[in-house]
Amino acid sequence: MVSAVFHSPLDASLPLPRAGEGRGEGVPRIEAAPHPNPLPTGEREPKPSLDLRAFWMRVLPPLAGFGLLLLVWELVAMKSTTGFPTPLATWQQALTVFSDPFYSKGPNDQGVGWNVLSSLQRVALGFGLAALVGIPAGFAIGRFEFLARMFNPLISLLRPVSPLAWLPIGLLVFKGANPAAIWTIFICSIWPMVINTAVGVQRVPSDYMNVAKVLNLSEWKILTKILFPAVLPYMLTGVRLAVGTAWLVIVAAEMLTGGVGIGFWVWDEWNNLNVANIIIAIFVIGIVGLVLEFALIKIATAFTFEEVKS
Repeated sequence: MVSAVFHSPLDASLPLPRAGEGRGEGVPRIEAAPHPNPLPTGEREPKPSLDLRAFWMRVLPPLAGFGLLLLVWELVAMKSTTGFPTPLATWQQALTVFSDPFYSKGPNDQGVGWNVLSSLQRVALGFGLAALVGIPAGFAIGRFEFLARMFNPLISLLRPVSPLAWLPIGLLVFKGANPAAIWTIFICSIWPMVINTAVGVQRVPSDYMNVAKVLNLSEWKILTKILFPAVLPYMLTGVRLAVGTAWLVIVAAEMLTGGVGIGFWVWDEWNNLNVANIIIAIFVIGIVGLVLEFALIKIATAFTFEEVKS
């Protein structure tokens, strides 16, 4: 057996050991170089100071934006002759509304909490059905050229149609306001997931597919081991777009169909000329949409290698 011993260039410049050095006698000691700026005994190195400029740059712009919004709101309320509520009056009304958000005094008189939950339930059902159909359809369209040529014209024709244009079709077919609203969410949510998933499949490097052919992998192995990991960032982007669109559409759909929901609550408060509650509903819709977007960004960041930016 041949063994190789590697020496650093520094070893060549050292003198050969003298007698007794192998037993620890006469071995030269290597002392550490002194610190260029030694600290007094008992003192620790100072901690890095807080970057106040970076802190204020993160805090001040959002505060300035909200301050500008409140200023414009106050000016509009001062100039209004129709009783437009001020920010203070709206805040006081919000305290009253959220003091009991889950009251129920009949099918058409429920708290804002029940209305938000009803809207989220419709969005979850419509979006879930769209994901079950749209994501597999996107994989199939991106994987097989024949299906892509078959469905691309249909997608290009139907995608620009306003989601609310599908609401009468839902009312005619399902004979009910609630399934018609879910149908509207389904039809508006499916397109982003189909398109983004198909684009992700088409952008998988051809080398991956060539390796799959050489290894004679089955279609299921190609889907689970090659396509799905590569397409996941595109798919999650489509999911984010679909959820945002669904939350926008459900408000308009509920205004037209009635029942319990945040959109119906806005329309009902308009019929009662309660503008303060309409403004509160606008902020609730925005906050819920922001929470949904933030949650999906966190999920996308956890399941992808690249950073997902908002």
